[in-house]
Amino acid sequence: MNRCALITGITGQDGSYLAELLLQKGYDVHGVIRRSSTFNTQRLDHLYQDPHDAAARLFLHYGDLGDGSRLVTLLDKVRPDEVYNLAAQSHVRVSFDEPEHTADTVAVGTVRLLEAVRMVGITPRFYQASTSEMFGSTPPPQCELSPFAPRSPYAASKLFSYWITKNYREAYGLFAVNGILFNHESPRRGETFVTRKITRAVARIKAGLQKDLYLGNLNSVRDWGYAPEYVEGMWRMLQAAEPADYVLATGIGHTISEFLEAAFGHAGLDWRDYVRFDQRYVRPTEVDALIGDATKARVDLGWSPTVHALELAKIMVDADIAALEHEGTQWVDSVPLESWPPSSRTRELVGQ
Repeated sequence: MNRCALITGITGQDGSYLAELLLQKGYDVHGVIRRSSTFNTQRLDHLYQDPHDAAARLFLHYGDLGDGSRLVTLLDKVRPDEVYNLAAQSHVRVSFDEPEHTADTVAVGTVRLLEAVRMVGITPRFYQASTSEMFGSTPPPQCELSPFAPRSPYAASKLFSYWITKNYREAYGLFAVNGILFNHESPRRGETFVTRKITRAVARIKAGLQKDLYLGNLNSVRDWGYAPEYVEGMWRMLQAAEPADYVLATGIGHTISEFLEAAFGHAGLDWRDYVRFDQRYVRPTEVDALIGDATKARVDLGWSPTVHALELAKIMVDADIAALEHEGTQWVDSVPLESWPPSSRTRELVGQ
């Protein structure tokens, strides 16, 4: 029988890349999606298989980290070998506006999922998506032994999830790990995140569809990597002999202004002609610099990144320029556009 994985947050950037990776490795993949009046499955459309086909290996189910009883039902039905908890309110700036919602989804949601695993009585390997934001004001480089100093409701909520995952590992013997991932981006990144906001603006400005780009602090230093490489690291963590927590990072930091230089310069533009400051995008408490040390992952897991920030900026600009050339299409990546099914067909994937 195929190995089976359950992914929360499967419709997000990381969830879609992880689903691709696991399908390539022969897994049956089950994803949890929230019920809404519209379908947010664009990142998964190219993975579509008719559920009536006996060869189908991707299955979507309605569920929410706010509904513990539904999580119990799903886990009992699917009985996965691996669980990847990627779902979250993941925008740091938004977490200041919606701290309660962020805490309920990110912190308490993790407890609900872990407790559902325990109540059903299964023993899957469990991956918790932690974040470099937990380090906050701790000076770089940051590794697994660096002290945490969260500077946002999002980071504080993720820190709770980090510790509760360790607690379930120690208290109940669950194979549970925290992946402390530094910033990782791609053409599938949400449009409100700064890297995608920049590369999408470059494409639109180049095409004459936009005049200005409004941003906040341009001096923040971040360690940006390529999302497809990071989901490989997630999978490797769950294949280890013993559960442990790992940092994934490139070890190279760049300012937002340097990312702007690479992105606009790739399109033959000078970012200084288009970028404007907007106070609304400044965090009440800023994180100045996040640069990770992934030595442990390199030694224990054999994981190391190959794509770094300035190359990543060019990849994302090229993808956003290509997207504008295909009206109504956002997720270009490397999938032939003519092979994609209509988005509406994904509704057939959703189990009740």
